[in-house]
Amino acid sequence: MNMDMTLLQHVPVADSVRTPPIPGLLRKREGSWGLSIWAPRCERLSLVIEGRPAESLVAIGDGWWGCDGLELAPGASYRFQLPDGRTLPDPASRHQPDGVHGASAAVDLEAFPWSDCGWQGLPLERYIMYELHIGTFTEEGTCAAAIAHLDDLVELGVTAVELMPVAQCPGDRNWGYDGVFPFAVQHSIGGPAGLQRLVDACHARGLAVVLDVVYNHLGPEGNYLGAYMPITSDRHRIPWGEAMNIDGPDSDGVRDFFIANLRHWFLAYHIDALRLDAVHAMVDTSARPLLGQLTDQARALSQMTGRHLHLIAESDLNASRMVRPSQQGGLGMDSQWLDDFHHALHTVLTGERRGYYVDYGEVDHLRRAFAHAFVYDGRWSRNQRMTRGDDASDIPTSCFTVCAQNHDQVGNRFGGERLALLTDFEGLKFAAACVLLSPYLPLLFMGEEWGERRPFLFFSDFGDPALIEAVRRGRREEFLDLNRGIEPRDPFDRATRDDCVLDRAAATVEPGCTLRKFYAACLSLRQRLPSLQPGPRAGIQVGAPRPEIISVDRCAGPCRTLLLLNPTAQRIDGIGLPAGRWKPLLASAAQRWLGPGWEFDLVEHHLDLPPRTTVLLQPVGEG
Repeated sequence: MNMDMTLLQHVPVADSVRTPPIPGLLRKREGSWGLSIWAPRCERLSLVIEGRPAESLVAIGDGWWGCDGLELAPGASYRFQLPDGRTLPDPASRHQPDGVHGASAAVDLEAFPWSDCGWQGLPLERYIMYELHIGTFTEEGTCAAAIAHLDDLVELGVTAVELMPVAQCPGDRNWGYDGVFPFAVQHSIGGPAGLQRLVDACHARGLAVVLDVVYNHLGPEGNYLGAYMPITSDRHRIPWGEAMNIDGPDSDGVRDFFIANLRHWFLAYHIDALRLDAVHAMVDTSARPLLGQLTDQARALSQMTGRHLHLIAESDLNASRMVRPSQQGGLGMDSQWLDDFHHALHTVLTGERRGYYVDYGEVDHLRRAFAHAFVYDGRWSRNQRMTRGDDASDIPTSCFTVCAQNHDQVGNRFGGERLALLTDFEGLKFAAACVLLSPYLPLLFMGEEWGERRPFLFFSDFGDPALIEAVRRGRREEFLDLNRGIEPRDPFDRATRDDCVLDRAAATVEPGCTLRKFYAACLSLRQRLPSLQPGPRAGIQVGAPRPEIISVDRCAGPCRTLLLLNPTAQRIDGIGLPAGRWKPLLASAAQRWLGPGWEFDLVEHHLDLPPRTTVLLQPVGEG
């Protein structure tokens, strides 16, 4: 069913799923606005609209305050006056045009002229994600500038754009994980209207939009939410400070705040999927975890709107419960990032074994990732010094998202080195084939398709000198094992961000031009052949025709493919094949891909593989 999404801000999602109040300033009718705020820490509260006397808000009950019938023009500035005399921004502000310390602005999010009324989203199995940071995707660093490059992604074969967090952060440049206004879009990338235009432009091209949201912590500068509500708790500590209060006294209101935020992105911005950052840091001992409630909300909204809506978790727990349905005691998330796949692939290509990479580095680790998802599925981890993970080998492969690079794995290196600086050209093609032809949901990190060599460094833009120094020190300590002996770039130097802007010219010259065509060829095969698409484990057989070789034999109905991978630096000859004659669909060593040469029309019995190469085969007579 298709519905006008602008009508759904105030509509319950389903009788069986509780709909929390919507905080913030919302337009009710032309020129008239209503306001509600959860502020249980305030004995009284006043609204201060620029140019007008303060107006006392009415206590509604359970810590809620509000008023109705406000006459405002879009863009009007306002704050709240607290009992101690401070005037602070709206914790559910939709727009902070002057940054985190400035006034909030009235925004009519329902006024945007959406053109995607027929858009129903995409089934998760069709997701081929492209992670990008709006601030470095283009020189301008805005949503408007990003739109100009969407056609390139469609041509490549991407089906979903994944945006790093856009919630309002201090300053004008940030990775996005220091957000302090969860409902507001960063002013420096285009604000609310900029994001709405970008999403609408994506949908016009058939691209779904995934948004990274952070529900596990708030940034350290401009965080005024604690003045209104018990948003954090000293009961738990996480690497970034106090944990969110989602399982202690007054946590119901905090949960409602985040549930309303989920609804906000799906309804006001037509987002198709949310990637929930570091859910392992959402410490929750309650009987019904918040993650389960978020899943219920997303499912109910999907049913109501007729759109495919998804939740994707980032978790380092290797816990299958993240994606198991609630009937099996799980949290019911649609997919989760699979770090084991990245780490296994990275270490066999680069030989790195520092930090968390110490647990990986063998070909069998990568083979296990193809076969079982979790490499550590109840095995002892040297890095974590504990038994880690559980068995996920029965779970459909669409429940896992894999990559060869992402913002964390690149940006947590003090030099911000991308894979192009850590392996050779054959290694880049090998990594691409592993991810794009895997049974899982593939994710690309912006620029990797042409072998981007510019770094992606951590950068931020705080104003407090003491906080700046604390962040510099904290980054050094957090990732010392991974970067021992390396001096990090200053994250607060503007040049650090500027050096991360993509070098698009590299895509038009060799070897970038050929690498991009190789990516497109892999994605074309993936979309064309049913056996290369995500699905049940039953149709996948992962083997070891030689100890150094990984084979992935997949069937979907009459369609069968055989992927052979040589991740080593040695040529492996005489690799045995299943009975029959096979035609190569893709060979990374072929001269057309600037490889050392591997040109065969048909193979049978056995074949040879040069170092760091892959071959995709199909039985003769199919296709």
